[in-house]
Amino acid sequence: MPRVLLVDDDVELLELLGEYLIQDGFSIERAYDGLTGAQAALSGQFDIAVIDVMMPQMNGIETLRKIRSLSHLPVILLTAMGDDADRIIGLELGADDYVPKPSSAREIAARIRAILRRSQGFAKDQLAAVTVGQLTLWPSERRASWAGQALELTSTEFSLLEVLAQFAGRPVSKEQLSQQGLGRPLAKFDRSIDVHLSSIRHKLGLLPDGRSCIQTVFRQGYQLIREQ
Repeated sequence: MPRVLLVDDDVELLELLGEYLIQDGFSIERAYDGLTGAQAALSGQFDIAVIDVMMPQMNGIETLRKIRSLSHLPVILLTAMGDDADRIIGLELGADDYVPKPSSAREIAARIRAILRRSQGFAKDQLAAVTVGQLTLWPSERRASWAGQALELTSTEFSLLEVLAQFAGRPVSKEQLSQQGLGRPLAKFDRSIDVHLSSIRHKLGLLPDGRSCIQTVFRQGYQLIREQ
């Protein structure tokens, strides 16, 4: 039974969301402030955390920052509708996905399942290491290295990089990256893919000739360079 941590100061909302998730087959625990939520998230007892951005004292962004300093636990942020700034900051800090509020419990449950399916399920089908130039991925362990050095990737970053590696040398559309990497269709004006890939590029660094190994292909998407 997947273990989900819900963090929000809205008691009524958490009660309703928690009840839905329990009926949908999840084990849940609630935290009503960012500090308690961060401590719970770092306990190692959960598979994923859903955190609201708008909380007093320690908001969701600071809660995520604290979690990411010590853990790669998958995190979904609940953000205000149309608040692009919080979404981008959250993704840059390592959030795996976001859900705009108000949203249905069914939508949140679907996002949770998509992330857990990627991080726990897909890897079982791929045991062999995947190597493209200086990049090596171990899907069964959700582990990656660049030039022999371990890469610190979030679950979503690993999934996106894995998709690019599978199609190395060929462009991959943002729609395909969203479907296979995020587990959902690409939404209009959604910049999640761009922000995640910007973070991955930063972590990989540059090739000897100064280029990024992940190239933007005009009107086609992104491509992982095969020759590195």
